[in-house]
Amino acid sequence: MTSFGRVISVRGSLARVGLLAVSQMATSEVRATVGRFISIRCATSTIVAMITDVTCEDLPSSDNYIASAGVDLLGEILGGDRPKFQRGVTNYPTIGDAVELITNQELRTVYAPTGSDQINVGTLQQDRSVIAYVDVEEMLSKHFAVLGSTGVGKSTGVSLLLNEILKSRPNLRIFLLDVHNEYGRCFGDRALVLNPRNLKLPFWLFNFEEIVDVLFAGRPGVPEELDILAEVIPMAKGIYTQYQNADRVGLKRIDPKAIGYTVDTPVPYRLVDLISLIDERMGKLENRSSRIIYHKLISRVETVRNDPRYAFMFDNANVGGDTMAEVISHLFRLPANGRPMTIMQLAGFPAEVVDSVVSVLCRMAFDFGLWSDGVSPLLFVCEEAHRYAAADRNIGFGPTRKAVSRIAKEGRKYGVYLGLVTQRPAELDATIISQCNTLFAMRLANDRDQALLRSAVSDAAANLLSFVPSLGTREVLAFGEGVALPTRLRFKEVPIHQLPRSEATIATAPSVAAGHDMHFVSAVLDRWRGATSHRDVPNDPMINERPAARTLEPRPVEAPMLQPSLGLDPDRFSLLKKPLR
Repeated sequence: MTSFGRVISVRGSLARVGLLAVSQMATSEVRATVGRFISIRCATSTIVAMITDVTCEDLPSSDNYIASAGVDLLGEILGGDRPKFQRGVTNYPTIGDAVELITNQELRTVYAPTGSDQINVGTLQQDRSVIAYVDVEEMLSKHFAVLGSTGVGKSTGVSLLLNEILKSRPNLRIFLLDVHNEYGRCFGDRALVLNPRNLKLPFWLFNFEEIVDVLFAGRPGVPEELDILAEVIPMAKGIYTQYQNADRVGLKRIDPKAIGYTVDTPVPYRLVDLISLIDERMGKLENRSSRIIYHKLISRVETVRNDPRYAFMFDNANVGGDTMAEVISHLFRLPANGRPMTIMQLAGFPAEVVDSVVSVLCRMAFDFGLWSDGVSPLLFVCEEAHRYAAADRNIGFGPTRKAVSRIAKEGRKYGVYLGLVTQRPAELDATIISQCNTLFAMRLANDRDQALLRSAVSDAAANLLSFVPSLGTREVLAFGEGVALPTRLRFKEVPIHQLPRSEATIATAPSVAAGHDMHFVSAVLDRWRGATSHRDVPNDPMINERPAARTLEPRPVEAPMLQPSLGLDPDRFSLLKKPLR
């Protein structure tokens, strides 16, 4: 191998290399440009380094060098017959050590899979013949994040990573919060798709803050009404427990307060008991202005209870039944029955309730891991994570941030792992992203996002971040525990059937065959109104899937996805046409 340069200075993890004017290699062959790996030949090892800057300024005129390059020392290859790569540098280079372009064999040594627990995510940008592997155990157990602006292939990258994880860990359960209903088709029959039509999440599973958020539609609660709720909810739980026990034990009635439930204890209660308790208190009041508060609270509960958009919470609200085991089994795939993954499509939920639903799901995922001692690991993937765990404490719903934060800080002890996906890392809570030890950074144009990324990665990799604004589609910088080195790689192609829906973008030019007439508009309005009413919706893809009679248990029916997830059917407009009445 011929050298094209010499080490001219060393400082900590950095070195400068002089590029020789009389190198035996042609200048075009050297291509000593930013982002290339080089090897520095030392006495006992070969140091692997990456070029971070190249300049020909301030070179002495009498010198042998045509340019100088700054390099980051990343690790070293040790051993003779069976070379092995390790991160960090034990033997530093000295002035005059030879610098060569890294060989294909050396790159393979660096990126060789160290065990069976590796997934193939793509190839190196520098050498497409070298496969880039990610260590699944390190990536999952210490959490990971996928960052990138809109349109750089972020969703496709997430689909690729999760499909590879499912291949490597078929028994790992995955729960994906799908904010834009993109991933419904990406995992085939290995995933259960949940949406408002086939989800059963009983209202009594919500803790006090979450149920208040639902009742007050995301606005701050009225203090007087909150005091009443805080008093009557534990009593309603006590009354329900008495109903259950009275038949079996035949004990005399005891004071519901003596049962010892709090507002947050996840046990069932019935809305009819809650309202009768409020009503009973209102009946004892003489003061008319005080009675108005109780009356408002009752009407607030009734309004939400009767809103068809909230049916997933309030179905069977007055029937009761402790379905918590069935709900958790259904949501978190225990047993998996060949479908270890749950895709929770959030686009169809009322906007006011999405935060509370996410909060309940995060909290239950963590608590189940906690109380089961982590015997059944779960990966919780949060799309658009900045919406639920914002850095600004005044934005978003506090309990949701707290629930995501608990998974980030303590989840690995209880087998609950976190995957964050966001296009605005700067808006994400810094303590949460700092817990993600493997980062996949795609193109980020915003300065604040790049600054946050710099603070999140180690010094040795910080110089790589200058590439972030210029990365191509599907290109990614991978840092952290899951990869051998901070690496610029290209995600491999994803099969058509695993592409998220966002890949099939809607053309801006309207289709000639669309037929945008009054029939079309009328049919769209029917579906629009139908989403917020109890009646059947014309051309509703779910019309044949509705259960004839509602049961207590969450039905194991795999309801089809909501319409946005079905991809783009070329005949989609003809489906909507119907004669005007």
